[in-house]
Amino acid sequence: MQQFDVKAAVESYFPEFKNDLAKLIAINSKNTPASPNAPFGKGVQEALETALSISKDFGFKTTIDPEGFYGYAEIGEGDELMGVLGHLDVVPADDLDAWNTPPFELTEKDGILYGRGVTDDKGPMLTSMYALKILLEKGVKLNKRIRFIFCTDEESLWRGVKKYIEKEEHPVFGFTPDADFPLLYAEKGLVEYNLITNDEESIDFNGGTAYNAVAEKASVPYTDKIAASMDSLGYKYEKVGDRLVAKGKAAHAMVPEEGINAILHLAEALVKSGETGSMLGFLTERANNHFGVNIFGDIEDNISGKLKFNVGLIDFKPGKQTVGIDIRIPVTYEKEKIDKALEEAGKAFNVQVEEFDYLRSLYIDVNTPLVKSLMQAYQDVTGDLKSEPISTGGATFARSMDNIIAFGALMPGAAKTEHQANECVKIEDLKTAMEIYARAFVLLAT
Repeated sequence: MQQFDVKAAVESYFPEFKNDLAKLIAINSKNTPASPNAPFGKGVQEALETALSISKDFGFKTTIDPEGFYGYAEIGEGDELMGVLGHLDVVPADDLDAWNTPPFELTEKDGILYGRGVTDDKGPMLTSMYALKILLEKGVKLNKRIRFIFCTDEESLWRGVKKYIEKEEHPVFGFTPDADFPLLYAEKGLVEYNLITNDEESIDFNGGTAYNAVAEKASVPYTDKIAASMDSLGYKYEKVGDRLVAKGKAAHAMVPEEGINAILHLAEALVKSGETGSMLGFLTERANNHFGVNIFGDIEDNISGKLKFNVGLIDFKPGKQTVGIDIRIPVTYEKEKIDKALEEAGKAFNVQVEEFDYLRSLYIDVNTPLVKSLMQAYQDVTGDLKSEPISTGGATFARSMDNIIAFGALMPGAAKTEHQANECVKIEDLKTAMEIYARAFVLLAT
């Protein structure tokens, strides 16, 4: 194999990389209503076509799903297929006042790149592609096929990757650059439910933005009695028009204990002020613990830690009251036991349980060749021998297929800005990630 200075090559290719990244960042690829051959909207479809166009310029063979659910770019020869799995959709960046730079314009400032998607997942996916481009243009020969699989619905229901799995060849092994270095070897199971009651009378109570986020705000019609209950409990709120808005602190559902749940605070205040209802009873008696102990007991394993429980959404109307919850299940625990315990707990409050989404857990032994090779790639480039493989409550694309591991591109200690205003990444971190991916391709596919 030809020897060359990878770090110097990364430096020389980086201006070209930034130009291609700017093309992807410029596209507002949030999920929008479907149009012909664009099941997740025109923005997502444009991002998919742009990524494939960049891949074609690299000399990769490209394929796009006729229905628009996914695309892929492949290079190399052989029977064995290595996959690099990523996504091109983004979470919304509609709150423009919270951004210091235009979210859909790649902006460089003080050694940092800003823009929606620079860390999740346009930037990392393009970084891994450039790592392989550099190797190939420097004369490195592959002994496997490598396929970059571009999916389109990761921020919602994973319909793009599910369609790929139905229709296309599965990689024998691979990685997704949609998480952290050094790598994630265990990911808790994730299940989301809608809980429903049908009380004929109900207060108008709504709040939250997503199943997988601790509710930052929740509101009901303002009354002095409810306000007094909030005051006596020491919970924060404000009066906005004719509504009382409880104020919490947002956090990811994989760490609900780091947030303050406005829905649960307001539910407790409502009960204290004399409000009744089946779902209010369930929320305040069973669902008021970040670890779900009042429903499931104390569930924990040595690999992935405690079960996590989050109340993310609420919508009360007369005749129907709905709550959306998110549960992260330890990797050794059976999902069927979660179903059964939740249904049993709900019966006493006439709560119906409807599953909304489920992602299986992931666990790959750290002694497997794939984990060892990826860890070696990380260590060879960074010299970091202290960082260990990670177990997480988060959900990455790795769990969508067998023998796929989440591998970067976020460096240890880097700020986690994905899904937030002013999403950003240090340029030096991207360059390091590009070197790591290049080393990984050498170890796994040459």
